[in-house]
Amino acid sequence: MSSCFFIGHREAPDALLGKLSAEVERHITEYGVTDFGVGRYGRFDALAAKCVKAAKKRHPEVTLTLLLPYHPYDRPTPTPPGFDGTFYPPGMETVPKRAAIVRANRYMVEHSDYLIAYAWHPASNAQDLVVHAQRYEEFGHIKIALLPPI
Repeated sequence: MSSCFFIGHREAPDALLGKLSAEVERHITEYGVTDFGVGRYGRFDALAAKCVKAAKKRHPEVTLTLLLPYHPYDRPTPTPPGFDGTFYPPGMETVPKRAAIVRANRYMVEHSDYLIAYAWHPASNAQDLVVHAQRYEEFGHIKIALLPPI
């Protein structure tokens, strides 16, 4: 089983939906990705979840997991419709809340086989995470699909 995580700018346009959907389909059919993980703090995350939910109808083996950057005890989060579960990365209990999203995203990059990214703002957490992932990609630990700006 292969896993894929999404990272992108919170202000992603709806026009990105077609390209994102095609990239999800490609990851399933060409790379054998069955497990997708996504956050919930921006428009890109919502678009990514929408694409995977649609793909699950064609590919029942696919799962979608919601990344939780905050401990479920502090912020109880039921599994949203269309998701197969939630995931809170190990070791996050001591991370300050202001750094939790960045740290959880970094964990996912370091533990995923693929990354689908929409990050083109030069000074953003999404772009910083893509740069971090590119270092992992140099050693063959992850493969990145970078969507162009729209």
